[in-house]
Amino acid sequence: VQLQASGGGLVQAGGSLRLSCAASGRTFSTYRMGWFRQAPGKEREFVAHFSWSGGSTYYADSVKGRFTISGDNAKNTVYLQMNSLKPEDTAVYYCAAGGPRYSTILYTTERVYEYWGQGTQVTVSS
Repeated sequence: VQLQASGGGLVQAGGSLRLSCAASGRTFSTYRMGWFRQAPGKEREFVAHFSWSGGSTYYADSVKGRFTISGDNAKNTVYLQMNSLKPEDTAVYYCAAGGPRYSTILYTTERVYEYWGQGTQVTVSS
């Protein structure tokens, strides 16, 4: 089972990036996919999650209205479209997959995710 995150880079404040998370090795159709990020010197924090079943989404307050999480079933890939980026969005971004056993709110926590990608660096300059 592998989650491959990509799409990070350097962008100016106000710019946009789209991260991708390609899943392979098993079917994730019943899973919830999440994005987390970790800035230097800080703990990893929840960004957004997405359910393949029904397409429901949930966002951290800090990114609501600027980031959009979505999925492409045919490609088994989840995306994080990031607009209006701010310097405080600078972090390593990780994608993760968690089984369908938990209530929605618990997918804001790391512990319910079974599989993790390797991370992709996003740097936003001011």
